[in-house]
Amino acid sequence: MYGKAFAPEYQGALTTLSVNSSLTDVLAAGTEQLRAAERAGEPAEAARSGLAVAEAHRRLGRVQEADRAWKASYRAARQAGDVAAMAWALWSGGTLARQRGAFPLARRLLGLAADLGERGGDVVVRGYSLAGLAETGRIQGDYEAVGRLHEQLLAEARRRGEARHTVWALEGIAQMHRNTGDYDTAYELFEEAAGIAAGADDRRGHAWALRGLADVVSVRDGDTERALDLLTEAEETCRAMRLSSALAYNHKMRGHVLYRAGRYAEARELYEQALAEFRAMSEPRGEALSRLGLAKTLARLGRDRARTAAELADLAGTLERIGLRHAHAMVARAYEELGIPADPRATEAAL
Repeated sequence: MYGKAFAPEYQGALTTLSVNSSLTDVLAAGTEQLRAAERAGEPAEAARSGLAVAEAHRRLGRVQEADRAWKASYRAARQAGDVAAMAWALWSGGTLARQRGAFPLARRLLGLAADLGERGGDVVVRGYSLAGLAETGRIQGDYEAVGRLHEQLLAEARRRGEARHTVWALEGIAQMHRNTGDYDTAYELFEEAAGIAAGADDRRGHAWALRGLADVVSVRDGDTERALDLLTEAEETCRAMRLSSALAYNHKMRGHVLYRAGRYAEARELYEQALAEFRAMSEPRGEALSRLGLAKTLARLGRDRARTAAELADLAGTLERIGLRHAHAMVARAYEELGIPADPRATEAAL
């Protein structure tokens, strides 16, 4: 039903690159081709090779380089009059904005990308841009608004037999079910995503699906060792492909699994590792969520209750500023779980 996964963001002379190509290889090939296109005065090719450079930098966590690269790709595409290439550059910029926690900018750029994709007759970039909008809303916790869009995009991907996009949509829907407590449905969807990704040789999608399965196995079944085995398998892919962001989220999830198992000293190490990784790539959402896990872990290890309350209060403000609409619920659960009263006066005193 599904063909082999492909990477439509690798275009022009770079179409031979695989969805599983190491990001360092993508960056090297993209940079070489970009310089050749610039020397030859070929802005259309420069735009498309520049897109691969931007995406490699983004996925490696090199925020400033990615920002410069997608903007250069857009300028080259505009010079060439290539509307579809302009859309792809905006998609890359919108995805980077979401990764950086700039959700309003992400929505604006991805919305423009979807419009340009439609004008340029590129159904793939239009679909990727709409998927980016859906993912932005899902990350912010606006499930009601984007749930139907996820389902629509899943149906379109299934109809076209696009394995990579089918896997993405399944994982997004599964995550929403997991976050609302429907663990059985979440498990089924993550399992389906893992199967499709494996069959289509989509190693990145497979790694994310394994992470989702590990989460459900841990929280629903209490099966710590199986969850850790799944994360270890996913980590191997993340390291092989140099997926910096995915690796950091893998480490954060390993921290969650160990925390749930009461292995707090080990959890602390993983949360600290994930926190350092997110800070290195300027990813505020992952940083804040790692801080939350670390704060809970330190409390379990005997940290002073007043300091914990102050940390949670600060995190509530940080998560709110990032734009995570379910931030209050997340922090409220932490207060309740730790048996710490959310007293604003006590928190102010601790600060």
